[in-house]
Amino acid sequence: MPIYETIVILKPTLSDQEVAAFMDKTRQGISADGGDILGHEVWGRRKLTHMMGRAREGIYTFFKFRAAPALLRKLSHGLSIMDSVLRSFSVVAVERRVREKKPRAAAAAPAGRIG
Repeated sequence: MPIYETIVILKPTLSDQEVAAFMDKTRQGISADGGDILGHEVWGRRKLTHMMGRAREGIYTFFKFRAAPALLRKLSHGLSIMDSVLRSFSVVAVERRVREKKPRAAAAAPAGRIG
């Protein structure tokens, strides 16, 4: 199963208890449908680059989970119809491998011409 990362922007009018309830409900929904939560965070209230509806700021949340593609479609649909969600965005997490740099061998100086 692929690993997904989802960022959800919530309305800024939500209280801390409502945000915690949203996080719990979303985690339970993912786990109940066969997904595996790898991480979740509340990034907090941040200013938006442009207005979404009447909101100038939003509460950012982050989920990282392993799930079947059908579960991602179900989650995206559920988030799109929730009143408390301004936007949501999901991507497939790709593990990036960092190449180690090899030290360059000292280039031999070209032999000069005599003559």
